[in-house]
Amino acid sequence: MMSTYEMSYLGLLHYFLGIEVSQTENGIFISQKKYAENILKKLNLLGCKSVATPLIANEKMRKFDGAKKADAKKYRSLVGSFLYLTATRPDIMFAASLLSRYMQEPSQIHFRAETRVLRYLQGTLDYGILFTTVEKSRLIGYTDSDWARCLDDMKSTSAYVFSLGSGICSWASKKQNVVAQSTAEAEYTAAVKAASQVVWLRRILEDIGEKQEEGTKLYCDNKSAIVIGKIPVSHDRTKHIAIKYHFI
Repeated sequence: MMSTYEMSYLGLLHYFLGIEVSQTENGIFISQKKYAENILKKLNLLGCKSVATPLIANEKMRKFDGAKKADAKKYRSLVGSFLYLTATRPDIMFAASLLSRYMQEPSQIHFRAETRVLRYLQGTLDYGILFTTVEKSRLIGYTDSDWARCLDDMKSTSAYVFSLGSGICSWASKKQNVVAQSTAEAEYTAAVKAASQVVWLRRILEDIGEKQEEGTKLYCDNKSAIVIGKIPVSHDRTKHIAIKYHFI
């Protein structure tokens, strides 16, 4: 790049905007260990007892749960920190997305959920993303959803993650815009969002000289959604699914 642009060589990148970069013969590892430690220090939780998951399995929260109000400023600050951590920590993407829904009037229940995420971070400070050299980079996607998890509007959450070669390159977790009337519809809607992302990623890769010659595999764990995607036939079980979702 120095032959094309006027720039100075400052050596290998080690730290940039809170992201630590380790470049070795085995590959490039990016993480945010120091940033996560600083968050724990602010709340005097560094060295606390860790937990295995960022959220309690199958726990459902609502905006107005009757619990005492929490410090909204501190709550919003933590949510912002979690969202920034998702730059290298896709494992907390769903938790950060879920907790961001209650920033307007957080309760003690919401704050306890944040504390659990912090305890999870304590046990996973060394987590990050490793990119290694591979002969052929294939784009592979995974999609999933939860059905009617939100008790306030009964909407589901879509999620997807894509890997390219050795490491993942794109991920997201977002509430769906419509109310799904079945698990198949929730999973199908999530797959549509992932398919849209596939199109965008393939175009970006082609622009940088990494054109994907083969089709991109998108994995889904719902048989009904897979069947609808392959054979979008109108029958009684799929009439409630809007035509626009047949984009996939």
